[in-house]
Amino acid sequence: MPAHHDISAETELWDTYAASAFKEDAEPAFCWTQYAGHGPGPEVLGGPRSVLELGCGTGRALAYLARQGVVARGVDLSPVMVKRTTAKWAATGAEFVCAEALEHLGEDVETYDAVYSIFGAAWFTDPGRLFPLVRQRLSPGGVFAFSQPPAIPGAYGPQGMYKGGFAGKAMFTYRYSYRPAVWERLLTRAGFATAEAQVLDAPLPGHIGTLLVRAVAP
Repeated sequence: MPAHHDISAETELWDTYAASAFKEDAEPAFCWTQYAGHGPGPEVLGGPRSVLELGCGTGRALAYLARQGVVARGVDLSPVMVKRTTAKWAATGAEFVCAEALEHLGEDVETYDAVYSIFGAAWFTDPGRLFPLVRQRLSPGGVFAFSQPPAIPGAYGPQGMYKGGFAGKAMFTYRYSYRPAVWERLLTRAGFATAEAQVLDAPLPGHIGTLLVRAVAP
């Protein structure tokens, strides 16, 4: 059974996250993993001229691409985060839109050379609904890539997750976790020509790795 997402409650959750995650002195940076300076960079996207980031968060990755001359748009559910990223990064040329990812993809008329998510909306959105919509927004040969923590063995599908600790107001969302082969199958079923999912090792043995998924549109 698909998880039921309360969008208004999740907006409050991500507004709370924005208050702590956004740093005024941050610099543009693009990294797929949770470890600074580790793993591949934007080359995974294939040198796009235009990109859409789903769940753009603090905007650092989008600002990095915009400074390289890429037409860069990001969507985020939190109005607090979007207000801050717009004020911080607008001069780079990046555009930030406050919207729920599925709604934005369904209403958007633009196409992009790449759509991506870094520990963002692709982690928190039902892939059965998300992947076909992303496919429709990609130019021929366009790339869809996303990263997030790998699944905990035996814990697959939608997983409930509290945010902000385990005391106080109950703020929670759902994240989606699957084995790499299942991610690949979900993407090809959604119409992608190729899909590759892998778990990148952490820089230190025994630490949490990073799931990196890349799919190419026909």
